[in-house]
Amino acid sequence: MISAPVRVISAADGIAQVEPTETSGCGGCVSRSSCGVSGLGKYFSSHRKAISVQCDANVRAGDELQLNLSEADLLKAGMLAYLLPSVLALIGAGLLSSFGLGDVGAVIGAAGGFVMGFILARVSHWVPRLVVQGNSSKGDTP
Repeated sequence: MISAPVRVISAADGIAQVEPTETSGCGGCVSRSSCGVSGLGKYFSSHRKAISVQCDANVRAGDELQLNLSEADLLKAGMLAYLLPSVLALIGAGLLSSFGLGDVGAVIGAAGGFVMGFILARVSHWVPRLVVQGNSSKGDTP
């Protein structure tokens, strides 16, 4: 299970708008001043968007929660977003080049397959299941 701490921005009718509370691992290390990747982390971290998650718990703005995602759902999402368009691009390139259209046909077929993969991923309406749990670390003292 992959988990991340989030903060509730707003909640209504069983839907909570949440945003991450921790910065990404990138930018937190000692060598961030000389690392090109940490620059990307700084850029993307300031442009985070809140996401909507279904939450049956009674939450209010400012509450800290734990957002969980199973590894299987992450794998399915990755395959749908990356593998399907890539495979369809290869199939499209192979099909059009086999019709004797040469390199131009291969490029057009690859682009068409790639776009078709994204369209199929979009119309599938599959969304990973995110599970929200209250943050048990707040207020607990052993």
